[in-house]
Amino acid sequence: MAREKRFEEIFKEGNGLSEIHKIIVDKETGVNYFVWTNGYAGGITPLLDEQGNPVITR
Repeated sequence: MAREKRFEEIFKEGNGLSEIHKIIVDKETGVNYFVWTNGYAGGITPLLDEQGNPVITR
């Protein structure tokens, strides 16, 4: 039985050879995350609105 993916990529910028920026959405909670990668380095953080609350996609 195939398991449904929890995260969906909604934005991607970069060529895959160097720095890549993505926005992914957790389909269970709706929280948006910013993902940055450059070679073997990278990071992930939730996107926040003007009041400091997580950006949520319904």
